Amino acid sequence: MIDVVAQLTIHDRERHQRYTAGFMAMLKRYGGRLLASDGAPELVEGRWEGDKVVLLSFADRSAYEAWAGSEAYQHIAQDRIAAAEGPVLVRGIG
Repeated sequence: MIDVVAQLTIHDRERHQRYTAGFMAMLKRYGGRLLASDGAPELVEGRWEGDKVVLLSFADRSAYEAWAGSEAYQHIAQDRIAAAEGPVLVRGIG
């Protein structure tokens, strides 16, 4: 199992919305699952200045890499990269 966590600060909501419009179809195409997506997470400890947190899951490393490296995903990801910044963390690859 591979889990992906993205912590985003969005600075172009219109372009980010374009990304999200095609996101679920692309995720499902590669067997990924959206476990959580919150545009207003409650901070209960520590410090974080982001706008959104997303948690994804894939069956294995090859499914994650097929999705992340696909030409189709890279095409829609251009809008995410231009519209938001923040870390994307992967657990379970090593």
